[in-house]
Amino acid sequence: MHQELGLLGQGHVRIAGVDEAGRGAWAGPLTAAAVILPPIAYYDRRLFWGVTDSKKLTPLQRDRWAYQIHKTAMAVGVAHVTPQEIDRYGMAAAGRLAMTRALERMRLDPDHVLVDAFPLEEGNRFADRQTALVRADTSCLAVAAASICAKTARDRLMQVLHRQFPSYGFDRHKGYGTRVHRDVLGELGPQSIHRHSFAPVRHARAAHPGRQPDQ
Repeated sequence: MHQELGLLGQGHVRIAGVDEAGRGAWAGPLTAAAVILPPIAYYDRRLFWGVTDSKKLTPLQRDRWAYQIHKTAMAVGVAHVTPQEIDRYGMAAAGRLAMTRALERMRLDPDHVLVDAFPLEEGNRFADRQTALVRADTSCLAVAAASICAKTARDRLMQVLHRQFPSYGFDRHKGYGTRVHRDVLGELGPQSIHRHSFAPVRHARAAHPGRQPDQ
């Protein structure tokens, strides 16, 4: 938390952490969250003791922390980038788009933005007040909180998509490239919710040349 404490010492109060979920998945959106925690969270670590990179938490722990974060944060913004946008713009641009949308959906404008690894592009209205850090989701509390909110929001959406496309098992693998997902893609072909620019999806589509998505 030294990064946030340093920013607080410089007079920044609304420190937004931003992170994303779903970057490596074959299906579903790329989801980003932005979180501004109250300053007390950095001075009294007990309030969020246990908050860390979402990948290190169980689903139950993530859900509990997401509830607590939404309840106590000064602002939370969550945004999705569709598979079609990922295919059109590429993953790097899609990630920046998701993070920008999440920041814009917060009810407060941040004084400073902490980004996990991938900085916002020059010209972005948040770019001149950002710090990009490798592994920020393990060293910055606000980014860890954002990673939890992004992951839980995306997982909930994948549960909804599972009801729409039950044969694909999205409730289990959340769109990631498991053996089960690969086998179903080979058997049924991809749907519109898949990222058709990704090689496994592209190959599965080539194996079903006459089939249209969502049939």
